[in-house]
This record gives sequence, C-alpha cells and structure tokens, in this order.
Amino acid sequence: MDMGAASAYLSPSRWSLPLIPPPSPSPPPQESIPFSRVSCCSSRLSSSAVTSGSGSSKTATLSAIQSSGIIACLRSSCAEIAFEAASAALDGGISVLEITMSTPGVFQVLKRLVEAYPAAFLGVGTVLSVADAINAMNAGARFLMSPATVKDVMNVVQGTEVLYIPGVMTPTEILCAYNGGASIVKLGALHE
Repeated sequence: MDMGAASAYLSPSRWSLPLIPPPSPSPPPQESIPFSRVSCCSSRLSSSAVTSGSGSSKTATLSAIQSSGIIACLRSSCAEIAFEAASAALDGGISVLEITMSTPGVFQVLKRLVEAYPAAFLGVGTVLSVADAINAMNAGARFLMSPATVKDVMNVVQGTEVLYIPGVMTPTEILCAYNGGASIVKLGALHE
C-alpha cells in the first residue's frame, strides 16, 4: 500500500475524503433466538510453561493446552445449544474447551460433556468465586479460568488436580500470579 494513501486515510484533516453515508436503520427487533458462540484463542507456549511433574492431571492439562495451541471458548444463551455446540467443536477436533460461567446451566452442561468426552480437556471460564470454582471442579472441570487473578479461587485450587489460569494484563500481575502458584496465565486484551 502506498504510504501517501495510508496517510490520506489516517489524516482526514489534511485530505479531502468522501463522506460515508450513515448506516441504514436496523430491522425491527424479532423474537429472541438462543445463540451460541465458540471462539478460539491460540498461542504458542514455550516448553518451559509445562512444569515437570509426576504425570498429574494438572500437568496433563497444561501439556494438552501447549500441544493443541488453542483453547476454544464457548458462550451460549441456552444450555442445550451449548452442549450441541461443544459437542460439534469436540467432534471437529478441538481437545481443549472452556465454557463460560454466563452459559445457563454451565455445570450441568460440563457434567454431560465430561461423560460424553472423557478424553477432552474441559474447563470453566469467568470463575470469580470459590463457590463457582468448587461447583466446576465437582462437575469435572480440568481447568478454571478467570479474567483476573482471584486469590480465593487460586487458594482453593491449590493441592487439587485442577489447573487454574488467572487473567493478567501487566508484568506486576503476571509476577503476582506466578508467586501465587500459577503455571500459566491468560493475557487480557490490550487496547490502544
């Protein structure tokens, strides 16, 4: 792309640009339809992210995340659609899947998925309380994720075979999560 063209687009005060017509009005609201969304986050983790261990479930989960390079994230407005979407993702080759706490019946959906896909690495996301962490672990979660480092959740998971992935944004938060026992962290979105 010609840099002059790029600056013309980025600096409207210097260049005369055509006006963009306003968007057409949105259609009238219709009956609410349950939705489901699966998004995937991919990263290449260094081999040092996987701690050497005794072959624990926590180590296996960390290894699965590393080898797959992806954690599919499922958010749905309906439990049955969540189960169907998760089943489709798992049948399609996803091996690590997170179901968010905002999904109705998240623990029941997780329990059904654990029974149907015992080899999959299934977890719960947006875990913000000890009660939710315990319910997720009782339903069979192999990992828990949070948008921030929730010390109470981190403490309740320590000593179990469940991997906790706290959310962080700054080097200080990464260090605090690491010092609290985190083996891996979820880097929050950075916006300009």
